[in-house]
Amino acid sequence: MAEYRNRNRILYPLGVTQEEKSAHVLVQGHGEEVFLLLYRPGEKKPCEKIPFDPKHRMGDVWSLELDRADLASFEYNFMIDGKIVTDPNARVITGREKWADRKRAGKPVRGRILSEEFDWEDDVNPETPYAETILYKLHVRGFTAHASSGVSARGTYAGVMEKIPYLKELGITAVELMPVTEFDEIMMSSSGSGFHNAKQEPTGYLNYWGYGPSYLYAVKTAYASRETMSAEGEFKTLVKELHKAGIECIPEMYFTGKELPGEILSVLRYWVEEYHVDGFHLTGFPDLSLAAEDPFLKRTKLFAENWNDVMNRRPKQGYVTPGDGAVSVEEKNLAEYNMQFMEDMRRFLKGDEGMLSAFELRNRRNPMEYAVINYMANTNGFTLMDTVSYDRKHNEKNGEENRDGSDYNYSWNCGAEGHVRKKKIQELRSRQLRNAMLLLFLSQGTPLIMAGDEFGRTQKGNNNAYCQDSDISWLNWNLLDSHKGLYEFTKNLIAFRKKHSLFHRSTEPTLMDHKSVGLPDVSFHGEKAWCPDFERYSRQLGVFYSASYGENADGSEEPYFYTAYNMHWEPHAFALPNLPSGYIWHQVLDTAEDSMNGFLPSGKERHLDDQKEALVLARSIQVFAGLKCPEKKKTQSKGPKANRKEGM
Repeated sequence: MAEYRNRNRILYPLGVTQEEKSAHVLVQGHGEEVFLLLYRPGEKKPCEKIPFDPKHRMGDVWSLELDRADLASFEYNFMIDGKIVTDPNARVITGREKWADRKRAGKPVRGRILSEEFDWEDDVNPETPYAETILYKLHVRGFTAHASSGVSARGTYAGVMEKIPYLKELGITAVELMPVTEFDEIMMSSSGSGFHNAKQEPTGYLNYWGYGPSYLYAVKTAYASRETMSAEGEFKTLVKELHKAGIECIPEMYFTGKELPGEILSVLRYWVEEYHVDGFHLTGFPDLSLAAEDPFLKRTKLFAENWNDVMNRRPKQGYVTPGDGAVSVEEKNLAEYNMQFMEDMRRFLKGDEGMLSAFELRNRRNPMEYAVINYMANTNGFTLMDTVSYDRKHNEKNGEENRDGSDYNYSWNCGAEGHVRKKKIQELRSRQLRNAMLLLFLSQGTPLIMAGDEFGRTQKGNNNAYCQDSDISWLNWNLLDSHKGLYEFTKNLIAFRKKHSLFHRSTEPTLMDHKSVGLPDVSFHGEKAWCPDFERYSRQLGVFYSASYGENADGSEEPYFYTAYNMHWEPHAFALPNLPSGYIWHQVLDTAEDSMNGFLPSGKERHLDDQKEALVLARSIQVFAGLKCPEKKKTQSKGPKANRKEGM
């Protein structure tokens, strides 16, 4: 009977599990002597030292069962062969409650049990399909730390909560949070001579982004206001409030590469169960083998740099047309985080030669087996505004003599480096920003924007702001007023994408007429209709979308669409494809149209006098909709009075 109880104990997860009248403690240790140390909060020395019995050891896992229900009132550590160790599986970490507190630099931290009850009410995960998703990536602290944010709890989970109405109005359906596990933001360096005399001291810089080792089960406590509840409760409240607004919460999980696949799986399952998160961006060096196939995570979004190894292990299929047994929209939970989209589209945006083939691929790419996450700017590299404002990185404030950060930003400053007052340069930058947003939101796949890019956020040319807990990294919400036009354009563009399913299909266009309706689902064109020109010198391309391939949920008919991309520094005339009988071309969007901020007012789309050709100005994009001609009213016969009048 004792052996059975021992095996039963081993089935508990690593760490401390508190039940009603007992506690189960499991720790992995290579030593020969292991103790559980209990501390009263605030005291330096343990008040209890409880040994683990070697009889209850399986491999390197030590198991301890305690007949007590009070462990939640203590902090704890382990002692393994005389060395004090913090539980890597602790659900709560104490000692890092204050952000960047140098007084605690180098001091050990302790674990605590997560015992607080939380009322999830009727919380339901939105489970938004990738085709319908609009992603918004933010740093919990930097999103509201600036005084201009106007929130009461700046730089916290509660601060993000206060901005949910803003996210909802913009049209966001999911937020990606940069790392929120318990990492140490204080960066340390060794000082002193010799290995034994070296002393760890703060460098003065911070690990602001949070990439590095962390306690993977624990929420970052310094991101909490802690005014009315614990950090764990505040984070759960954030998730619950996001869900109420129909917005998913997807934290970024950084792995060092030392974690085993089973450990990664345990962490992900825990966050889904305990915190109701909707997915993860897996970064660092994660082993993806088990996570991708785990049945418990099949409805959980998983982002990674690539899934090649996973796909290579799956059974090979021949060509599958939509609806013929491919992964359904609901089943598709894996997504490729697509940096190549950013690099190719930035090069196309600034007019590099030889980019049309890359643009054509990125514009339509949306594999059946997994989704793709597209973006024009992300954590590493220039912000979107800096992409059109700087030719060179300016990382001097990082203290590394500008040697850090990538030298390849695929940017163009539009004629002058940095902030300028010259009106022509400002206008060109505004046009390029609108172009960049169109390249993103009119491409298949799932679009992601970095927080603040919708209103001209700048890092002043710093493309590696990993250590900048300052105005360089914080969002300046005053820019929402000075760049209101960009914000309104982005909001309108998101609404336009959502309204028209041709720009966010659930499957990749086949470039064929697989429904036999007379036109391919999507086709590419040059200055001559049906004749795309992929020569290296060419910088213009048209994309024609057949209305018959729309997937509007309400069953409404889509217009035909033609998008004309001209990234050349000279204007070009595009021949417009012929529409079916009864349809005519209207212009709905022109990034060169400064007076209307790109979009023509809804319902006032400009009817084209010339239905054969359209002139697209230099470095601009136009969108045309093929709409049904209004039916002509039948001429009513005039009565006798009219006839008499005409005869007069």
